[in-house]
Amino acid sequence: MGAITRGIANNVLGTGEIDATDGVNGVIPASNVNNTSFGSVTALPALSGTITTVAGDPPAPSEGQVWYNSVDGALKYYGFAGSWASGGTMSGVRSGGGSSGIQTDLITAFGATSSPQLTSQISGTETYNGTSWTSSPNVGAARYGTRGAGKTSSTSVMIGGYTGPLTYTGRTEEYDGTSWTESGDLSTGRGYSFSGGSQTAAWASGGRFGPPFGNTNVTENYDGSAWTASGNYPLPAVYNGAGSGPQTAGFAAGGIDSSVFNNSSFYDSSTWTTGPTINTARDSAVGSGDSTTALIFGGGTPTLTAESESWNGTSWSTDAPLATAKNGANGGEVGTATSALEVGGRNPTYLATTEEYSLSAANVTISES
Repeated sequence: MGAITRGIANNVLGTGEIDATDGVNGVIPASNVNNTSFGSVTALPALSGTITTVAGDPPAPSEGQVWYNSVDGALKYYGFAGSWASGGTMSGVRSGGGSSGIQTDLITAFGATSSPQLTSQISGTETYNGTSWTSSPNVGAARYGTRGAGKTSSTSVMIGGYTGPLTYTGRTEEYDGTSWTESGDLSTGRGYSFSGGSQTAAWASGGRFGPPFGNTNVTENYDGSAWTASGNYPLPAVYNGAGSGPQTAGFAAGGIDSSVFNNSSFYDSSTWTTGPTINTARDSAVGSGDSTTALIFGGGTPTLTAESESWNGTSWSTDAPLATAKNGANGGEVGTATSALEVGGRNPTYLATTEEYSLSAANVTISES
């Protein structure tokens, strides 16, 4: 680039004095700037800082610190990264049921134990304390395709499901830590819906209904006793996607109709806003978190996937994979975007395993040589 000069003459008043309101610090007229390209540049000044080379990793790096690990041959930084670890094993296998709570206080209910699901559906429940599972009271009639909501095992609500033969239900049950009580039914009986919220402020959207069979985009809000229609989920109407979050900040992603979808949408208790697409279209996945920070994991693409994706309020990005690719894990409220639980599922056999997700500070590899 050529020299940038200051047009002093443009600031001389008629009296011969410099304009005091502009002086020599005013705007440089465009006509005084030489727009020569960078093609003639032969050298650049040295960087003001350097990336440190370390024989290993620093013993106590600070957040955001970057270094080159000469032993690993990798450029690294210290930041937050997600990981999955094995959790406790349930007393029996299950897939397609509902779960609600947090990683250290969660209940799972319903589901199926083998294929065909219609003849193996169950009503049993188990609670998780962060380490192990304990059998809990059975709930209502056996079914699968159920979804859960609630922030603890003792403030859980189980929503809808497929009771068969050829019948979806709007049945809703609440758990108080001791026993289950039937509450108000969904206006539109359904299974495999998106869901989230608490026992006194839950939501359900989308899903499969019938007979006659089809997919719905109807959304309903729950107040602890009854369901009320709310804003419809954006088209296409899908079922068996990932969803979670409170009634005022829910989210939904993926799902299936005639094909597998990669859409995501966000809910504010009355309306849905369409968001960016997820990186991998999938159905039968599970979600945790809310409309600000979220996590989805597993599912079918239609092949089984172990991939996770996280949402930061702006975009979806690939996260740590599950140890085992699977779909049909018990879905609903299963923790937060930084501390989630994956329960059961299929690969292709039915599973009793669980995996725990955590987001923590770690040395993260940027690239390797």
